[in-house]
Amino acid sequence: MTNNGPAVVARELAKSYGSRVAVDGIDFEVPAGICFGFLGPNGAGKTTTMKMIYGLARVGDGELFVMGMDARRERREIKSRIGVVSQETNLDGDLTVRENLTQQASYFGIDAHAAAPRVDQLLEFSLLAERGNDRVQSLSGGMKRRLMVARSMVNEPELIVLDEPTTGLDPQARLAVWRSLERLKRRGVTLLLTTHYMEEASRLCDRLLIMDEGRIVTEGSPASLVREHAGREALELELGDDCDAAALLATVAERADGHELHDGDLTLFAQDAEELLRSIDHDRFPTDSALVRRATLEDVFLRLTGRSLREGE
Repeated sequence: MTNNGPAVVARELAKSYGSRVAVDGIDFEVPAGICFGFLGPNGAGKTTTMKMIYGLARVGDGELFVMGMDARRERREIKSRIGVVSQETNLDGDLTVRENLTQQASYFGIDAHAAAPRVDQLLEFSLLAERGNDRVQSLSGGMKRRLMVARSMVNEPELIVLDEPTTGLDPQARLAVWRSLERLKRRGVTLLLTTHYMEEASRLCDRLLIMDEGRIVTEGSPASLVREHAGREALELELGDDCDAAALLATVAERADGHELHDGDLTLFAQDAEELLRSIDHDRFPTDSALVRRATLEDVFLRLTGRSLREGE
């Protein structure tokens, strides 16, 4: 069965664990063939949402359809047609790279002989053809993550769910995984991604959904979210000891698109941050440093979800 509609549709989707509400009645749609990202602080509900999509957690309340199938009644069928890259590295370290892929194929009823050509393709795709006979425990962290992406493709899925796929990787290894995911998207595979890396979300995602406390805060393309919630540029000011932050904000309120004040550091958002900087009376409002830069997705994230450190999901 081929689904020509959205890859995922959620209506009033909710999930609770005892008295704790993890997902609180959210609505969203994921068009097929794009990379759709879930962002949010720890405990926002994004991982629980993903688990309901790929069948690890049962749907609580509301409706959830994955590739046109009801996630309540057709969990087994959904699992057979999707791929999952979990946050934890769960490869079998006692098997070779090739054996890990062959073993995964067996879970979908594909014997080793029939799987061999597909395994060869996946080794090439993941740039691991030279390491096929090496044991997994000998691979670097980046190689293991690329192997996990390849393993998720064994059943030629229409949808792949990736839960923080590059956590803990160095910049070079992260870039290699990004390139693998970009190649997947060019093939028309729908990608669902959670990440804490704003650069990763900006580069890979066509559309983003930001969650906090189980609810959707905002949704849109990375560029549109920056324009809507942060503006074009940002001015970072380290305020001097004698600077009255409230009075400064009152003088620039009409020229700024918003602000963030945290531990004596003031960030102002504006269409022209250089002009905003020139307009400030620096004798009246002394600053220790000033930096003009482009507004980013990280600015959006912090403005909408706050800066407080949170633990757990």
